[in-house]
Amino acid sequence: MEPKSPAPALYITGLGSQYPPYLLGPEEFEKFTARFYDMSRPGIKKLLQLNRSTGIETRSAIQPYETEFATQPDAPAISEIDQFFRQAGVDLTVQACKKALEEAQVAPRQITHTIGVTCTNSGNPGYDLLVARHLNLPPHVDRMLLHGVGCAGGLSILRAAAQIAGGASLRRKPARILAFACELCTPNLRHYLSLAETCTEADQPNIAGALFSDAAAAFVLCNEYAMAGNEQVPRLFELLEWGYDLIPNTIEHMSFYADIDGYRAVISRDVPEYTKHAIGPMFERLLPSYEEQVKSQSRAGGSQPLGSLGICDFDWALHPGGRAIIDGAAQVLQLSEDQLQATREIYRTRGNSSSASVLNVLDRLRSQSKKEHVVATSFGPGLSIEMALLRRCQLGEY
Repeated sequence: MEPKSPAPALYITGLGSQYPPYLLGPEEFEKFTARFYDMSRPGIKKLLQLNRSTGIETRSAIQPYETEFATQPDAPAISEIDQFFRQAGVDLTVQACKKALEEAQVAPRQITHTIGVTCTNSGNPGYDLLVARHLNLPPHVDRMLLHGVGCAGGLSILRAAAQIAGGASLRRKPARILAFACELCTPNLRHYLSLAETCTEADQPNIAGALFSDAAAAFVLCNEYAMAGNEQVPRLFELLEWGYDLIPNTIEHMSFYADIDGYRAVISRDVPEYTKHAIGPMFERLLPSYEEQVKSQSRAGGSQPLGSLGICDFDWALHPGGRAIIDGAAQVLQLSEDQLQATREIYRTRGNSSSASVLNVLDRLRSQSKKEHVVATSFGPGLSIEMALLRRCQLGEY
C-alpha cells in the first residue's frame, strides 16, 4: 500500500470584522414600531414580546431608526434594498477585507481567489465584483460567490476556500484566498413588521425581526506554497478538518427568499431542537482525522505524545443564531461558559448577523481563547450544518 500523502497545510493568516456604527436596543425598536404600526395587533404584540426576551442588548445596524428607510411612509421596495446594499454593504465589506489583508500582510495584487457570500443581496454581477473593484484586485482574480447557504455562509466560504487551496497545493501553486461575508438585515425590518401586523395568530409572527443585525467579516486563507520563504506571514489558525451535512427532514424549518416587498426569512420554533442534536455527531465524525493530524505534527516536531481530545478541549465558535440555539448546544454538549464566551458576547452585543456572525465570533474568540483547539460551527437553510476544526497557532499572544 502506498503511503498516505500529507494533507495540504492551510492557514488563516488574517481576520477582519466590521460592524456598522449604530447599536440599537430593544426599546428603540419598540419606539420605531409604534411610529408606523398598530401596537394592538396580536402579531405585533408577540414580536415585541420576543424582542424583549431574546437576550440581545444591542443590535448592530447600518442606519438608526430615524433616517431613510425608517422614516418612509411605506416599507422600502426590494429594488431600494438592493441598491442600498450595493453601496453600503459593499463599503462595509471592503472595510472588513482591508483589515484581513493588512493583518495577513498580503497586498491586493497578490490575491489569487475571492469567495463571497450574502443572503441579503441577489444582484448580478454579484457584489463580490464591486468589492474586488474597490480593493483594486487584479482583473484575473478567480472569483466565486455563494448563494442559498444563509446563516451557514461564513463557514461555507471557509470550506470552499479550503477545497480550492487544497487543489492548488496538488498543482504546486500558491493560493491566497480572500473570503468575505456581508449581511444588511436592518433595511428589511419594515417588511417583517408589516408581516407581523397582518398576522392573525399571536404565536405565528416571524422572529427574524427581533434577531437579525448588520455586519461584515473577512479572512485570508493561504496554502503552503503561498507562504513558502516568508516566515513573517502571520499564522492565526491552521485549518485541519471541515465538514458539511444536512439534517434529515428539516427543509421546511428554515428558508430565506425574495418577496415582492423585501426578503422574507422563515425560522420555525423547532430549529434549536434540531441543531443541538446535530452538532455532536458531526464533531465526533471529524475529530479522528483532526486528532491524527495534530498527533502527526507533534511527532514531526518532537513534542510529547498527544492524548485523546474531546469536546472539553476545544473552544467553540458557535453561530449565535438565537439564545435557544446557544443554550441548547451548551446543554447537550455540556459546554462551559468559558467555551462559549465569545459566542454569547457577540450575540448579546451585536445580535445575529447571519453569514458573517460565525466569523465575527472566531475573530473575537482569538483575543479571549485559552485553548489550542477550536471548533467553528454554523447552521443554514436545509437545515444544513457546517463545521471546521482549527488549531490555534498564536496561543497566548493576545
